[in-house]
Amino acid sequence: MSRRLAGITRILVRHGLDEYVVHLHLLRPYRFVLRLLPWRWFRRDTRPRAVRLREALEDLGPIFVKFGQMVSTRPDLLPDDIASELARLQDQARPFTGSTAVDIVEAAYGEPLDAHFSRFERDPLASASVAQVHLAELHDGTEVAVKVLRPGIESVIQRDLALLYRLAQLALRYWEPARRLRPVEVIDQFARHLEDELDLRREAANASQLRTNSQDTDLTYVPKVYWDLTRRNVMVMERIHGIPIADVEAIRAAGVDMKRLAHNGVEIFFTQAFRDGFFHADMHPGNIFVSPEGQYRAVDFGIMGTLNEVDQQYLAENLLAFFNRDYRAVAAAHLHAGWVPVGTRLNEFEAAVRTVCEPIFARPIAEISFGRLLIHLFQTARRFDMEVQPQLVLLQKTLLNIEGLGRRLYPELDLWETAKPFLERWMRERHGPKAFRESLRQQAPLWWRVVPELPNLVHTVLSKASRDQLSVEWRNDDIRKLREEVRRGQQRSFVGLVGATLLLGAVLVSALDGYSPLMAGRVPVFSWLLGGAGVMLLLAAWPRD
Repeated sequence: MSRRLAGITRILVRHGLDEYVVHLHLLRPYRFVLRLLPWRWFRRDTRPRAVRLREALEDLGPIFVKFGQMVSTRPDLLPDDIASELARLQDQARPFTGSTAVDIVEAAYGEPLDAHFSRFERDPLASASVAQVHLAELHDGTEVAVKVLRPGIESVIQRDLALLYRLAQLALRYWEPARRLRPVEVIDQFARHLEDELDLRREAANASQLRTNSQDTDLTYVPKVYWDLTRRNVMVMERIHGIPIADVEAIRAAGVDMKRLAHNGVEIFFTQAFRDGFFHADMHPGNIFVSPEGQYRAVDFGIMGTLNEVDQQYLAENLLAFFNRDYRAVAAAHLHAGWVPVGTRLNEFEAAVRTVCEPIFARPIAEISFGRLLIHLFQTARRFDMEVQPQLVLLQKTLLNIEGLGRRLYPELDLWETAKPFLERWMRERHGPKAFRESLRQQAPLWWRVVPELPNLVHTVLSKASRDQLSVEWRNDDIRKLREEVRRGQQRSFVGLVGATLLLGAVLVSALDGYSPLMAGRVPVFSWLLGGAGVMLLLAAWPRD
C-alpha cells in the first residue's frame, strides 16, 4: 500500500494538486520534500483545478477513473465545476490479449472455444477497466458480443478500495470540509457498484428485465442474453447493429426524423422510470445506437436505477409542480415524501425553491435544462437538511444524459412537450377509475378470504355494543363532560359503522365477479344482500333529532 500511495502522491504533485496532498495526515512527511523541489518555486499551473483533477485520475488508472465517474453523479456533494469535468472521464483501459480472453472463456465453460462458437475475434471491440468485449458467432450463424471480465481485476479493486477507504478515513479525521462530503459513504456506494460489475450475471439479469419491460414498444430494443453461455466472468449477448448516437450526421443521412428521435428518447426514459420503476442509468453516447428506422438500441446494463411506488408518486408530483411553476406544491411534495424534516417551514422552503427556479424559467424553454433544475433543487433542499436520495441521484444523472443526447440530436428539444403530457396521463391512470378497478382486482384474493369472516365480526361488534362493552377513553377534562352524551349515541354510531362496512363489502364482493368459479352467478345476489343490509343499518342509525 505504501508503494501505491507514493505513486499516487507523485501523480497528484505532477498535476499541481499539492493542496490535496499536504492536507492528508498520512502524507505530511512529504510536505518538507515538496517544498525542496526546485520546480515548485517557479511553477504556476494555470489550468482549472477540475481539469487537473480529471487528468490526475486518468493517470492513476481505471479504478480511479471509475471512481471519478461515480462521484460525478453526486453534484450534491461536489462543486459544479468538478462534477461537470469528472463527467468527461472515459472508462477506457489497455486491452488484455486475445489469447488471455480465450483462456478465460474456455475455463468458464470447461470446454474448448469451438464447442460453442464458430468464430471468435481475438482483437477486442472495446476495452474498459473491468471487462472487454469480443465479437463472435454461434454455430447457427447468430452474431453475438462476448463480454469477458479482466483477469486479476478483483485483487486490483481490493487494493485500490482499501487505499481509498484509508484516505477517506484520514480526510474525515484531519480535513474539516470532508465531514460535509462524507467520503466513507461515497466509497461504500462505489464499492457496492464495483461488486455488481464483478459478476456479469447481474448485468445479464438487468438486460433480461429491461428487455421484458420493452417488449410492448418499438421505440427501443434490448439485446437478447444467452443464459446458457453466461457465467460470472463471461456474458454473451446478441450483437447490436446501428449508428452510434454521437454520429449525428450519419443518423441524419439515414433519413431519421431528428425531432421525433429526440422526443422518443425522453419518452423511453419516463416510461422506464415511471411505468416500470426500472431504468437504464448509464445512457451516455457510447452505450446507445440508432437503427436506420430511428429505433434506440442500448448496450451495457451494469448500472440500473430503480424507483418504488412512493418515489414515483412524489417525483411525479414534483415534476408536474415544476412544469406548472407551483412551488408550494414542490415544497409540500418534499415534506410528504419525508425528504426534508417534518418541522421544515413550508413557506420558507417554497420561497427558497422559487428563488432558484424563477431565473431559470425566465429563459426560453429550449435553453432550460431540467436535469440542472433538479440539481439546483437538491442543492437548495440540502439547506433544509434533505438527506441524499441515491435513487434520485441516478435518475438526475440519467435525465441529464437524456437531455444532452436529445439536444445534440435536436437543439430545439422541448422536454415539456413530451414529459408533461406523459406525467399527466400517468397520474390519471394511477388515480383514476381504471386504477381503482385494477386495485380491487388485485385485492380480490385477500377479500375472498376476509368476506366470509364479516358476519362473525359484525356479530361480535353488535354484541359488545348491546352490552355496553365498547367505550371510548377520554383524557381531556373539558371533553369528559360530554362522555355521557357520547355514550348514548355510541351504539347508534357502531350500527352506522357496521352498515357502512357492509356497503363496502358489497362493492368489494362485486369485484369478485368472474374471479372464482365457485361464485359464478352468485356474486350479484350476495352483493345485493350485503348492500341491502348495509342500507337498512344506516337508516336505523340515522339521527332523528
